[in-house]
Order: sequence, then C-alpha cells, then structure tokens
Amino acid sequence: NEYRTVLNPRLRSPIVGTYFSGRGPMGMMHRHTLLSLPPVLLAMAGGCRTPSNGDMLSFLRESQHHTSAMEYRVGIPDAIAISAPQILEIHGEGQRIQPDGKITLDLLGEVKIVGMTAKEIAAKLETLLSRYYSDPKVNVRVTAYASKKYYVTGETISAGPRPYTGRDTLMDAVLRAGPTFLTWTSRVQVVRPSRDGEKPKAILVNVDRMIKKGDWRKNILLEPDDVVHIPATPLAWIGLRVRELLFPVYPAIQAYQAPAWVLSANDVYENQGRNGNSRPSTRSAQGAALP
Repeated sequence: NEYRTVLNPRLRSPIVGTYFSGRGPMGMMHRHTLLSLPPVLLAMAGGCRTPSNGDMLSFLRESQHHTSAMEYRVGIPDAIAISAPQILEIHGEGQRIQPDGKITLDLLGEVKIVGMTAKEIAAKLETLLSRYYSDPKVNVRVTAYASKKYYVTGETISAGPRPYTGRDTLMDAVLRAGPTFLTWTSRVQVVRPSRDGEKPKAILVNVDRMIKKGDWRKNILLEPDDVVHIPATPLAWIGLRVRELLFPVYPAIQAYQAPAWVLSANDVYENQGRNGNSRPSTRSAQGAALP
C-alpha cells in the first residue's frame, strides 16, 4: 500500500487515498479506497517535501564532526571520569562540572574544563601535572551527558527531551521513543534550528522504508537541539481529534452507563440463585447471615 495525494475535481481539495494494486484470489481487482482529510492534516503531511540529494548531504556533512564521542564538548552539568594509574591523587576520580564550569581535584585545585573535549581535558591535566610528575599520562571519558539535548515529539510512547551524546542517529531517536500502531514512520521530520543566522532546516525521512529495505544511508546523525517529529497516521489523527471532541462529555456518558452496569450485575446474581448455584453470603455487622 502507498499513500498518494490526488485532486478531487468535485471537492476541489486534496485527498489522500490508499491504493491496492494487483488482483485478489478470484481475479477481481481490489477497489481503491479514498479518504478525505481536513486541510490542517494535509498541511502537516505536506509540510516537508521529500529530501533531495543536496538536502541529505547537507544534514550528513554538518554532522560528521559529531561521529566520535571524543569530539563531544562537555558542558554543565556533564560528568567525567579520570584515569591516571601513576598519579594516585586523581586516579579514579569522578567529577561533575560545577555551575562555574570547573572541577576540583586534589593537588591541582579548581580546573576549568567547560567547552572542552575529553582529549583536550586530558591534555590540560597532563600539562598541569607536569609540575609535579615527569611525563604524566591521563585519560578522560565522559560518563554523564546532561548539558545538550535533542527532542522527540509526536505520536510515540515516550516523547520528550533526550540526552545528546554526539553519536545519536535518527533511528536511535525513533526506536527509543517507542513507535506504536498509530505512528506514521514513513513521514518522520527532522528540524534543525537556525545557527549563525542561517534559516532553520527541515527534512522528511521515510524511516519505515529504511527498516524494510535496509538502506541506512539516510540514518542521519542528530545535532544538539534537533527536533524529531513522528506524526500520527491520517486515520489515527482523525481518531484522536474525535476523541478530543468527545472528552468533555465522556464523564456524562460514564454516568449514564453506570446504572446499566449495576442492573446487569444484579441480573447475573439473581440468575445464579435460581439455578441453584452458590451465591456469595452477605453478613450483617454482627456476623449473622442475611437472607
């Protein structure tokens, strides 16, 4: 099945339809099913065009410097771990970056590391330690990514902000969010906010096709503050809007149905008594059985 946008000459408005090609078991052609959709939904569905090669290369090239976790620049309140077996004062030390962008270490005191990569932090610590040790060796790794985030919105089990690690891909974001049967994974939108005065960029990726075809070339690398929007399918969108309209009157519907449930339960109770089945005994406050 495939979704297409066509124009109905009578309604003069776009409609989305599901087309079935091929023949059934009896040689009969399947009937095309068309579904009229409101303009708002069509605007959502058509807000992003299919990405061209230039669009995709723009997203991929801008993310190449984030492919290694070593290029991640720490911020507040990220945490790091220090390994220096020959330097007992700092070996095995775990530090969270303070609001002033510094960490506090024995022997060295306060060291400002905000905005640096793990490799740059290690080099700085080696330089500072060279006053006390000959040819010190230090390794640093980031243990908690908390300063940068990307965001997932739409029809998923778990939408919201996600820690950015520098190695997050579109597929990571979609699968961690938890797609449901209402999720339209063939029209996942990635919005990259403006930087350095440039206009925001948006791209539309068919994640469903990526999974089915195994073509991972469009599994773009995310950047800080990217927004991944996973919309609901057209039918799910309509169902959710109907549910939204009925929400104010739902308590009244429940109150109207409550007496029917009580009467139904009483009928079952009486029928069991007529058929000779045991009924739950009812006792008074003193413990005597009541009729």
